[in-house]
Amino acid sequence: MFTDLSGRARSLGGLTKRPDFALVGVLHIPEARSSPWISLIRRVLFAISLLFIAGVIVYIGRDGYADNNSDSELSFLDSMYYATVSLSTTGYGDIAPVTPGTRLVTALVITPLRVLFLIVLVGTTLAVLTERSRQAFKIQRWRRSVRNHTVVIGYGTKGRTAIDAILGDGGQPADIVVVDTDEHALSAAAAAGLVTVHGSATQSDVLRLAGVQNASAVVVATNRDDTAVLVTLSARELTKRAKIVASIREAENIHLLRQSGADSVVVSSETTGRLLGIATTTPTVVEMMEDLLTPEHGFAVAEREVEPGEVGGSPRHLSDIVLGVVRAGELIRVGEPEVDALEAGDKLLYIRRAR
Repeated sequence: MFTDLSGRARSLGGLTKRPDFALVGVLHIPEARSSPWISLIRRVLFAISLLFIAGVIVYIGRDGYADNNSDSELSFLDSMYYATVSLSTTGYGDIAPVTPGTRLVTALVITPLRVLFLIVLVGTTLAVLTERSRQAFKIQRWRRSVRNHTVVIGYGTKGRTAIDAILGDGGQPADIVVVDTDEHALSAAAAAGLVTVHGSATQSDVLRLAGVQNASAVVVATNRDDTAVLVTLSARELTKRAKIVASIREAENIHLLRQSGADSVVVSSETTGRLLGIATTTPTVVEMMEDLLTPEHGFAVAEREVEPGEVGGSPRHLSDIVLGVVRAGELIRVGEPEVDALEAGDKLLYIRRAR
């Protein structure tokens, strides 16, 4: 089954070959949104300003206008009336420019104001029509600049919790891309300020669109183990440097994830089961584990480089509570003889007080 699926994952669906405007609806770039009432008030005030400017211009050149219903000079009210019927293209014809100068002003000033006024009046319709163009431009700019981001496959409970942990540890929403097939989940992700890609992560072209080839990390948080294996295999084919972290339900599938290229594998069901079992006898242990896994409160597990003054010393003699040492990409737990003397380039896993 995995052979057939991997072959399907390698096939190109053509997403990355499409022009940017064709990706609108598939790739969504979040943007700051203001209140619709504020937008409406701004439009109304802008339209009133245009009317006032046009009225002032007509009033200044009132000597060049003729009122068919009166022989007197135009008042400011008459000027505002002419500006209103002119900008709204009603044009009753009772007031009209008659001198060359006022006709020139009408052509060069009043007419552009009329066009701008109409744009304001139909602004909502134009905004809808131009939304695809704006999104296409944003997609083009994003695809050119996205680097060293994190791609999260699946925005279910595991995916959302993983993103919360990333953000709680100092990550930025703009550096996270969510891939899912559920439109409701993608809408929630977009509302949280995350870039979203609509499509199946089992397809290599969807992963390319999410920028997996330039990502620093990939989080596979799917609901099925076979899907997690296929996504991991497809992602590893696209990138050799990104760290791939995958979650599965059954421990017997760990070796499949490892063979597919996962750097870390989390067994969700067994981890939850162990915590449930421990909670029946020593619930404070579970409370401490929750504390360590929640970077916003209490304590948190962190990683840092070994400082020059610490080289050659034992991690057990440091002021920090060190849990392990990462050397050449491998974790060595404190207490092992290999880490009695720290080396340059080592990384320490330690417990720090959360910010």
